[in-house]
Amino acid sequence: MENFNIFIRSIFVDNMIFAYFLGMCSFLAVSKNVKTALGLGAAVTFMLVISLPINYLLENYVLRAGALKWLGPEYADVDLSFLSLIMFIAVIASLTQFV
Repeated sequence: MENFNIFIRSIFVDNMIFAYFLGMCSFLAVSKNVKTALGLGAAVTFMLVISLPINYLLENYVLRAGALKWLGPEYADVDLSFLSLIMFIAVIASLTQFV
């Protein structure tokens, strides 16, 4: 039974390739019509290209362990890396609303 649990978990829960495809759901949602799918794919690519520099700056200057040392020595030990996913989603969502 333990081997079966490991097998199911490796396919559905801990599968990194499957997790990367979850980001493609917006592209695959309208793929019955090629024109619409290409338009949505271009929109997703555009938003990812716009949000990439902001997410990079957030990761390197705010969220990474020790990234806040530029604020002062008392902030050198602060680690906000647990907020990475939430911040990346918030940046992409806010830029989508802005555009």
